[in-house]
Parts: sequence; C-alpha cells; structure tokens
Amino acid sequence: MVLLAAAVCNKTGKAIISRQFVEMTRSRIEGLLAAFPKVMNTGQQHTFVETESVRYVYQPMEKLYMLLITTKASNILEDLETLRLFARVIPEYCKSMEESEIADQAFPLIFAFDEVVALGYRESVNLAQIRTFTEMDSHEEKVFQAVRQTQEREARENMKRKAKELQQQRRDIAKGGGRRGIGIGGGFGSGSSDHSSSPHIDSMSSMEPSKPTYQAPSRPAGGRGMKLGKTKDVESFVDQLKSEGEQVISSDRGISSKASMISKVATPVANQESVHLRMEEKISLTAGRDGGLQNLEVHGFLMLRITDDTFGRVKIDVTNNDSKGIQIQTHPNVDKKHFANAGVIGLKNPSKSFPLNQDVGVLKWRFQTQDDSLMPISINCWPNETNSGCDVNIEYELEQENMELNDVSICIPLPSGAGAPLVNECDGEYHHDSRKNVLEWTLPVIDASNKSGAMEFSIAGHPDDFFPVTVSFISKKPYCDIQINDVQMIDGDTPVKFSSEIVFYVDKYEIV
Repeated sequence: MVLLAAAVCNKTGKAIISRQFVEMTRSRIEGLLAAFPKVMNTGQQHTFVETESVRYVYQPMEKLYMLLITTKASNILEDLETLRLFARVIPEYCKSMEESEIADQAFPLIFAFDEVVALGYRESVNLAQIRTFTEMDSHEEKVFQAVRQTQEREARENMKRKAKELQQQRRDIAKGGGRRGIGIGGGFGSGSSDHSSSPHIDSMSSMEPSKPTYQAPSRPAGGRGMKLGKTKDVESFVDQLKSEGEQVISSDRGISSKASMISKVATPVANQESVHLRMEEKISLTAGRDGGLQNLEVHGFLMLRITDDTFGRVKIDVTNNDSKGIQIQTHPNVDKKHFANAGVIGLKNPSKSFPLNQDVGVLKWRFQTQDDSLMPISINCWPNETNSGCDVNIEYELEQENMELNDVSICIPLPSGAGAPLVNECDGEYHHDSRKNVLEWTLPVIDASNKSGAMEFSIAGHPDDFFPVTVSFISKKPYCDIQINDVQMIDGDTPVKFSSEIVFYVDKYEIV
C-alpha cells in the first residue's frame, strides 16, 4: 500500500490533526480533505470512496472521521486493516472523541501515527508496541532515578542524625559550662573533671579568667552545626528536580510497581558495617504463551564497599554451591588462582588495599538456559473467546520451591476501549489501570506455602490482546547458590565484622 496521509476530521472536512507520509504541499492536502465530504455518499454505508486520483478510506467515530488517503493502486484489504489500527490508537490517548480532546493530544497522536506508517508503508506493529515505543520506557532511567532518590533520602537521614548529635553535644557542653561557672573564681580548678566528658572543654583552658561570660565554645562544633541547614537544601533540591520535569519516585500508589521495586532494590541496609558486601542478581526471561522457555539469562554481581581504611586489606571467603553450571569471573585485580583453589577473594598484591568509600565489583557470574524447569515462576494465560468477548484464566506456579518472591506483580494488557474487566476469582489483589489498559495482579509473597494461584476475569476482546504478560518481583534469596562465609584480615586471618545484603530482581520477564 501507499498511504498518502492520515487525518482526524469532522463532517465538514475540517482537519483536527493530519499527518502526511509522502511529500505533499499544504494546499494539496487541504484540498483533498475539503473534498472528502463532497464525494462521500451519506445515504449509503461504505468504508471507502474513490476519486480520479485518490481513495478515501474512513471510519466514523461519533462526530468525527478517522480518514486515510491512499493511492488507487493500494491494496484495499491492507488499507482497511491499517484503518482499524489507526482507529484503535485514538482511544489510547483521548478520553473522548471531542475535537478539543483530539487537539490537546495532537503530538502524542502524531508520534503514534509515525509508528504505524513510515514513508507511506505500514510497519508491522501492534498496539502494545506502539505504546512502548512512544512512551520510551527506560529501565536505566528508572534505576538512575531510584538511586538518586535513595541518595537524597540518605542525606536527609544523615542530617537528622547529625542534628541530634549536635543537640546532645550542646546539652553536654551546657551542663559542663554550668559546673565551670561555679569554679571560675578558682582559675578553672574544677574544670579538670569535665575534660573527660567533652573534648571541647580543652579549648576553654587557654582562655583568660577575665571572660567568665563565655560559656560554650562554638568553633569546634560550628562546622557540624552548619550541616543542619542541609535538610532544607536537600528538600529544595528535590523541589527543583520536580520543577524541571524530573520524576522523583515516591511511595504513593500512583508510581508503577516496577519503579517501586527498583527503589527497594536500590535501598541499602539500615546498619552497614565498615565492610559491606552486596550481592545483586537480575533476570531476563522470555517465554512463549503456548509453553516453552525461549530464553533465561541471569547476571550476578558481588560488590564490596569499605568505609574504614583499617579494613582495607581483607579477604572474602565465598562458596559456590550452584549446580546449574554458571560462568564466574573475578575482577582483574583479584587473585584468580587463589579463588579457584580456595574460594577466597583477595587482591593479587596483598600489600595493597581495596578502594575506600566506593562500590567495587569483585565477582560476577552469568547463567543462560532454555530449560523450563529452571524458571523461578511460570505463568499460564488462557484466553477463551466467547460470544460476548473473552474469558481469561491465568495462573502462576513457583518452579523453584526453595525461593521466596516478594512484591510480585503480574500485568496483563487489556483491549483498548473495552472498559473494566469483570474479575470472577483472584488469589491475591488486583488493580485495573484504565490509563495504561492493564490489569495488575499483585501478591505480597510467593513461596512454598502458596506456590500456585489463579485469577479469572471476563472482558470484550481477542485472545491476542492479552499478551505480552509481564512479571516483576524481588527476592532476598539468590537464584544462583553463592554464599558469603567470612571476611578476614590478610595479616593474621583475624575475623572482620561485616554486613551483607542479597537482592534478586527482574530486568525483563515476559510471556509473549
């Protein structure tokens, strides 16, 4: 087919929006649109009408028309199929078929039109792909925003902690200053007992007794006191980000489940030791709707963070109990032979120390398979077409019974314009997002005690409308059985107290 233009116009031929896909002058397209009501025979029901030069393919939408202008040599069957896709795109972005609503959503509609047709020829896309392409959903951007929000939250908490410490210091100094006020006539003779309670009193001993009104030294604690204002600085920074159009993730229900999960993944443990280990795994999985795993890939990382230079020269005892056949690599500066023989992570040069105050990747691993039995969770979606639409049965099955999946979200796309689904049965909770046309099935925990569950709903549509089904979750248990046993100093094998966290989350999990 050769599609010249696509437009939404009223019954008088006035274009609300119009998109040309070939080189045409403005007067030419305006003339073609103005001629459309004149050549259309309103007394009969048709979907197309032809002139000497072009073919009009149209579909009424309340008071408006979805209109395609093609060449007469174009395939009419392909024209009609493209027209139906265009007609389904409009309700995706417009709440009503009013001229004002169409005009308000002009740019999103034009972008969507460009995804359907390129240079006059239709692209092989469906409605879900169009929505994905136009939204330009970026996993990396969400991770960046989640990490930034975590850093801001840490800064606020740190400022509150510093403020409490400063207040406590001021109270201690005020108490010490009162006792010194009694002993001023004796040349600070009673101040010796105060030196052990507060280091700031040392600066008092050099002062002259002629200045008894001076109570507490503000200079040593002044630097810390200045940090009290940083709480407002952080809040103003967040407000500035919002004013610039940045989306700062919050705990409100309005955020997507995936963004909230990434926020949880990026949140550090509350009490980190000077030696902190973070094990992170992410899974990317694609499975067929008729069964069969197309691809499963897991990437894992072990990150080391040291905040005290006393523990810079340490070694980490790690055990690999995984039997699935994962591929493991150590950092180039790590002694590979020592790790291969004894499972110990340490630097090649024992005299050197690990970098301070930064996350250092010391170990990474990768696993890939097409074995169905190694899926963490399987999804079986059965849409059955009926006279009134579709009855959809969807169920999950925990394949790895030793795992515990938290904050599980299963999103089923719905047909556009079909309204809210009628949910007959549901293990867990569900939420219908009318803006994105998805039904979100959520379960707080899936483990061996509730390793299977089902949901059933009815809605008008076609079986292909309910795919791809997407799944997201997080877990505090790793997919690959790698364990952190101990951390010791290089010299003397002295045990070192360390903290650790493990997180396993979804990068992509689709049933297509």
